[in-house]
Amino acid sequence: MSNKPCPCGSERNYSDCCQPLHNGEQQPESVEALMRARYSAFVLADDDYLMDSWHPLTSPDDLDLSDNPDWVQLQVISSEQDSEQGRVHFRAFYRDGRKLECLEEHSEFRKVNGRWLYLRGDIQ
Repeated sequence: MSNKPCPCGSERNYSDCCQPLHNGEQQPESVEALMRARYSAFVLADDDYLMDSWHPLTSPDDLDLSDNPDWVQLQVISSEQDSEQGRVHFRAFYRDGRKLECLEEHSEFRKVNGRWLYLRGDIQ
């Protein structure tokens, strides 16, 4: 997977994009980078990274990705942040049988001890 394009759609190789975040070698420097890494983690069913990057106030006790859809593409519509909080508006496309479906969300992030964490999302 390392030399393949990153699932997040950055047009970079996975090894140069989301893999160092997933491996804990780097921390995302922006809320958009965290959103892209979380999307890639959903594509790869990396529940450890998803749980680790979730704010403790809103994270579930566990995460079951056994019914994870076939994610196809991520579109980041907008991203904004200040020093402590941020928002990302995105669309994630997935296959449901033969149909292409779309999940659209406005996500909120908070910085805790210098790390960006996913707080919550409002699905449109």
